[in-house]
Amino acid sequence: KKTFHFSDFKDLNNLVKKKKKKNLTISLCLPTLNEEETIAKEIVVFRSELVLRYPLIDEIVVIDSGSTDRTREVARAFGASVYIADEILPDLEKQRGKGENLWKALYVTSGDIIIYIDADIKNIHHRFAYALVGPLLLYDNIKYVKAFYERPIAGKRKTRPTGGGRVTELVVRPFFSLFFPEMAQIIQPLSGEYAGYREVFEQIPFPIGYGVETSMLLDIYKKWGLDVIAQVDLEKRVHRNQDTKALGRMSFAIINTFMDRLEHLGGIKTKKKMLTDMIQYKIVNNEYRPDIFDVKRLERPPIIEIPEYCKKFNIDQSIKKKITKNA
Repeated sequence: KKTFHFSDFKDLNNLVKKKKKKNLTISLCLPTLNEEETIAKEIVVFRSELVLRYPLIDEIVVIDSGSTDRTREVARAFGASVYIADEILPDLEKQRGKGENLWKALYVTSGDIIIYIDADIKNIHHRFAYALVGPLLLYDNIKYVKAFYERPIAGKRKTRPTGGGRVTELVVRPFFSLFFPEMAQIIQPLSGEYAGYREVFEQIPFPIGYGVETSMLLDIYKKWGLDVIAQVDLEKRVHRNQDTKALGRMSFAIINTFMDRLEHLGGIKTKKKMLTDMIQYKIVNNEYRPDIFDVKRLERPPIIEIPEYCKKFNIDQSIKKKITKNA
């Protein structure tokens, strides 16, 4: 597995040259839910630097989960193509979650390479995109690239330079170390910034919720091996930090996904069906009352199995059957 620093790809003219030589197109996807405070700056930075100044990105697409603020209006005003997740492939049963947005982005984007970047980054810089596509353009064997970085954590009085990524260190890394120690080399397995070839993303399932990053890594590793995965140091990422209960719900969803993948990949068998309800507690009128969180252990199939997708991208049905059979 290859590890890079974003400065390895600072020659943007060279990246554009490589992109044109390989005759590739690149789509940037920003999944959103109430991100009006940060979405405008992200779009401005990526559009000005990587669409207009250096023609590296061909389209910027926002997939929204149903924001109640002005996220969609702001995104459109600054030049992004905006879609509501529920309106994409409307004949399918509607689901809600980050993984759902990422999966549906495959249908509305057109790029050979797709970059996924979270929409809540406060210190946004165009390196968050160009550094992820750099390894894909310069190395033929690399098919998927993850970001890693220092993650400051905001307290009530001050911000500490490190301490973010708590779910990674308390949940994901211990699980990887137990069952897939080679995967523990990946520094930020839950990072929301990654890029890959469409031919990779379209052949793997997407859990609809928080487990999508864990699932994606394990499925790519199982299908293509660790050699196709690279990671790039972006140095620092500043975003809003969630409270402990929210992180608990995230952890529960990720553990569910991990256990499902572990069983699917033949690593372990569970004797009983795993439950999807997590019980937390809240104080109401000085009393502790249960607060139930349902993780909805659902996932979308590889999108190449969806007839509408095959029709749109002119994918031959015999090829589709061969690919899914070997998945």
